[in-house]
Amino acid sequence: MEITKAEKTSALIVASIAAFLTPFMGSAVNVALPSLGDALGLDALSLNWVSTVYLLAAAIFLLPLGRLADILGRKMIFLYGIVGYTIASLLCSLSVSFWMLIIFRILQGIGGAMIYATGVAIISSVFSPGERGRALGINVSAVYMGLSLGPFLGGLLTHYLGWRSVFWINVPLGMFVIGLVLWKLKHESKEAQGETFDYFGSFVYALGLIALMYGFSQLPSNLGIVLVCVGVLGLVGFLFVESRQMHPLIEIKLFFHNRVFTFSNIAALINYSTTFGIVFLISLYLQYVKGLSPQIAGLVLVAQPVIMALVSPIAGRLSDTISPRAVASVGMGLSCVGLVFMYMLDSFSSLYSVVLGLVVVGLGFGLFSSPNMNAIMGSVSRKYFGVASATAATMRLVGQTFSMGVVLILFALFIGKAAISSSPLMFLSSMKIAFLIFAILCFFGIFASLARGKSSDA
Repeated sequence: MEITKAEKTSALIVASIAAFLTPFMGSAVNVALPSLGDALGLDALSLNWVSTVYLLAAAIFLLPLGRLADILGRKMIFLYGIVGYTIASLLCSLSVSFWMLIIFRILQGIGGAMIYATGVAIISSVFSPGERGRALGINVSAVYMGLSLGPFLGGLLTHYLGWRSVFWINVPLGMFVIGLVLWKLKHESKEAQGETFDYFGSFVYALGLIALMYGFSQLPSNLGIVLVCVGVLGLVGFLFVESRQMHPLIEIKLFFHNRVFTFSNIAALINYSTTFGIVFLISLYLQYVKGLSPQIAGLVLVAQPVIMALVSPIAGRLSDTISPRAVASVGMGLSCVGLVFMYMLDSFSSLYSVVLGLVVVGLGFGLFSSPNMNAIMGSVSRKYFGVASATAATMRLVGQTFSMGVVLILFALFIGKAAISSSPLMFLSSMKIAFLIFAILCFFGIFASLARGKSSDA
């Protein structure tokens, strides 16, 4: 059936507004963390968990929800996700303890997973390959607009209305998106309708990922080592289970027989692992080391996502006409250069140095993200759009969780249970080591991006 231009536009608008919503909240929360920590009496490790637990919950549910979306309908899962995300945001704003906030952040992560797993798949299912790069570029640009406005508006909201406002501001935004979905989003996709859902595989996958990520946060303790080993074994067991399923959660052959899909996802994992911790660390650096207020810190942090938002549509359009591999690899290289700039920051660095590093990383990430996603979605058939979208989003969230895990380990080693305000020099040392690790990983990511090879798709 022919999909009209109006239907394509409606799908792009709804998916892009939803894509704006989740990163807006995430980046706003990073700026609000010092105030949130003071209000609830949280140490550095607990503050890290407020950010990390959302990512972990989203990563666990992404693949199962992506598969369910292919079976039951992407629009339905997308709508449920926005409703759940909105309700969880309200509950987060009402939290009066650390554990209440953690539980509601988990629920928020599950709602976010439903959005992540379906938004890109909805766009890919209505746009043809020749149009898809431009549409994905606009969608990625919306993500970066959320990242751009999050630190600035999050700083203003925290300063004038308190940290709770960062969560409840999502409620009217979420309700607006729900209305748009019911009104405008008409096209439904169920390419795997009638196939069975792999409950056992989903259970094994969840247990493996929980053990791996929680164990990583407990390193270098013996418990952490044991949990990481259990997690790795669990994920290997998941791959074994999936290889024997008639209707698996994820087609293993996509990794073993599709070079573009495999290395594009590896490149995404590395890129998000090395760049996600930047906003978290620089937000704390600006407030605890440089002594800036939340709203000024937020204004400085806007530099990175603004560049991303400006570059992504151009990069997406370029990937429709030339190799996504080339554009994405240049982007990975620039991200590496930006991380080296971040490593050189110290207590005497000027704000211009901070902004320069953020701009270079923003340029690199903007060139990488939408071409890489275009390569992933262009390398699979329509039947696997939901799984491919969920796999790419899982790489993103696992990478983001890994990034925060590196920070968590360094905080544990250098700061411990102390508040950051009482040990800014120790924080600075842990920040520099984190950026050094990220820069080295990003350098190897350039080769992963190039290794996807030349093909008609990538």
